[in-house]
Amino acid sequence: MIVAAICWSSGGFLVRQLSITGAWEIVFWRSVFMALFVLGVLVAMHGRGVPRAVRAVGVPGLAAGAFLACTFFFFIASLTRTTVANTFVLMSVSPFLAAIAGRLVLREPVPVRTWVAMSIAFAGIVLMFAESMDAGRLVGNLLALGVPCFFAAQITVLRKYHATVDMLPQVMIAGALSIVVAAPLALPFSASARDLAVMAVMGSIQLGTGCMLATVASRHLSATELGLLALLEPILGPVWVWALMGEHPGMATLAGGAIVLGAVIANEAVAAWRTRGRESPSALPPLA
Repeated sequence: MIVAAICWSSGGFLVRQLSITGAWEIVFWRSVFMALFVLGVLVAMHGRGVPRAVRAVGVPGLAAGAFLACTFFFFIASLTRTTVANTFVLMSVSPFLAAIAGRLVLREPVPVRTWVAMSIAFAGIVLMFAESMDAGRLVGNLLALGVPCFFAAQITVLRKYHATVDMLPQVMIAGALSIVVAAPLALPFSASARDLAVMAVMGSIQLGTGCMLATVASRHLSATELGLLALLEPILGPVWVWALMGEHPGMATLAGGAIVLGAVIANEAVAAWRTRGRESPSALPPLA
């Protein structure tokens, strides 16, 4: 699970290596390579039974895949309009939004500690937005919030219909939907050979391999433990571009990000401590 989070965290750094800036084209090529990679893994696992494995996800899996596809666009669109740090930190509030969605739709109780943590995280988000009120950065920050919103919708669909969905077919469905939607909006294509090589790494390693490793990890870890380790993604994501490219996130982002991540980590750590040994393992899909 740690390696999966490291794979996911490379998304910001890889996007910064591209010469193209069109979010739709990036989403298109990333999804193409991801879908091909996941299809190859499914063929290796199921052989001629791949169509049956895909059909097995049913309507809930199709809906969850559609929501996951939405996170792909919001993730890339945000990275092209704001700093990597802002994108990843704002994505880290997904456990809170999932808790709110579960409360409103599924009537699942939300612990008091989570409401307190959400209030603290909200203060951190306000601090981050205060530094980026210019039109470009503000739009990027709002797009970043779309990732955890659709992630929460995805989790809620799976819980509402009690679906046990294999992550890999779901991710391939998300990739196929992304390709269909992004293709006409991505034209005319302008990616260079180097861009295609970078996006091949994004599709196969950053997203595809991350999903596959998380699937394996889900057999041994609880959902809470998976969520806690997945927080390495928003922590490491800004570190790569700061250390390797010198993209300084800004003092307000650092302070607000520390507040948000601190609140999320504290909430998840307490949940892991209280539920350890009682919660059965279940797979969590990636954020982006």
